[in-house]
Amino acid sequence: MAQASVGTANRKFRLILREGGVSREMGGESTALGVSIVDRIFTEALDGGASDIHIQPERDRTRIRFRVDGVMHQIGYFPNEHLSSVLARVKLAAGMHIDERRVPQDGRIDMEYAGRRFSGRVSVLPALSGEKVVIRLLDPASVRIDIGKLGMPERVLKEWLRAIQTPYGMIVVTGPTGSGKTSTLYASINNLDRQRRNIVTVEDPIEYEFQDNITQVQVTEKMSFARVMRSFLRQDPDVMMVGEMRDPESLSIGIQASLTGHLVLTTLHTNNAVETLGRMMDMGGEPYLVASTVLCILAQRLVRIICPECRKPYEPTPDEILAMGLSPDAARQHRFFKGAGCKACRETGFRGRVGVFELLVNGPDLKALIARRAGAMEMHRLAREQGLRTMMEDGVEKVLAGMTTPSEVIHAVYTSAMLEPPEALAAAVQSDEAEEAPETTQSDFSNGAAEEA
Repeated sequence: MAQASVGTANRKFRLILREGGVSREMGGESTALGVSIVDRIFTEALDGGASDIHIQPERDRTRIRFRVDGVMHQIGYFPNEHLSSVLARVKLAAGMHIDERRVPQDGRIDMEYAGRRFSGRVSVLPALSGEKVVIRLLDPASVRIDIGKLGMPERVLKEWLRAIQTPYGMIVVTGPTGSGKTSTLYASINNLDRQRRNIVTVEDPIEYEFQDNITQVQVTEKMSFARVMRSFLRQDPDVMMVGEMRDPESLSIGIQASLTGHLVLTTLHTNNAVETLGRMMDMGGEPYLVASTVLCILAQRLVRIICPECRKPYEPTPDEILAMGLSPDAARQHRFFKGAGCKACRETGFRGRVGVFELLVNGPDLKALIARRAGAMEMHRLAREQGLRTMMEDGVEKVLAGMTTPSEVIHAVYTSAMLEPPEALAAAVQSDEAEEAPETTQSDFSNGAAEEA
């Protein structure tokens, strides 16, 4: 009994309030139903490795959903009669106005669980059936991620590390929301010398806090990316991380900073590396300036890793083989795997995610094409001749290594592979050789909370 009580104490969940620079545990009787429901939602999300919590009111009940490894899962529900107390506790913890129900609100929650500190970015949105809450869970340990564990191929990692050590220029990471761009930038900053270089970041929002020697600024209505970037240039920076180039003004300031001796790390939302060059010029970047400042562009996606506990061989479909650019004969020479589903992976067949990457390095020939504003196909053709490996090819390598499934790679990167003719992709892959997740068991959070109380 003593051991059990110690384990329970170590896994206690606590919401933390920050007031006037002082942290204290948030009050509330553990026997109160609203408190129990909120605590149970958070503990199940943290135990399950969720990245997002969705509390979604509907006509007859409030539904709970978690995003795990990029996929939404139905987790449980509770009666709408408890929604007001749940909302009040979440809003209070996030520093929001409890009585405001007509406009969206944003806030931040701090918490402790199992002896570790976590935080959450909270968004409350008035909807038809009530206020919907979405909480992005943030683990401070993620900011210390090793860049070598992101899944970059050896050649890409070597060239990327060389690029981020360059004293000035612009480095761009591109991909859709949720493709791991911020993690790549944080891991890159961790690889820089923070003692002898002044590093500043402007983010919307600040997802993770660096512990030392880095100045992080949050974008607000009065402090846009462009305004903060201008202020940065008067703060004697060596390295600037810009969360996203959203408008022509911030792009122009980033280009000027790159020209005047600063290293700028930033992100854009494009399908692949080559398209990023066209997007920058469409945003008002002069072709000759883009050509002279951009050092490299890293495009990436995230794919789920097959659960090692229930991994088993399987035969891919002809359509999957075709989409990966493999011939039937080449496919027969390899073994393919998928997860059968088990308790360890919540019956999904996957645990964790890994990146698939393509790195476009800006050399003299490519600079000439950019300066004369050549088309995307022409730039892509040159990049391929100079050794560019696409995300699809990197994904196929990870499939053949047994890390993930064909459907995962196809779902993640097939649209970006449309620039590549199928026969060229097949030739490239062969030369290198010389599932919406099911719903998890529904649980009634109100009943479970009442039982705990």
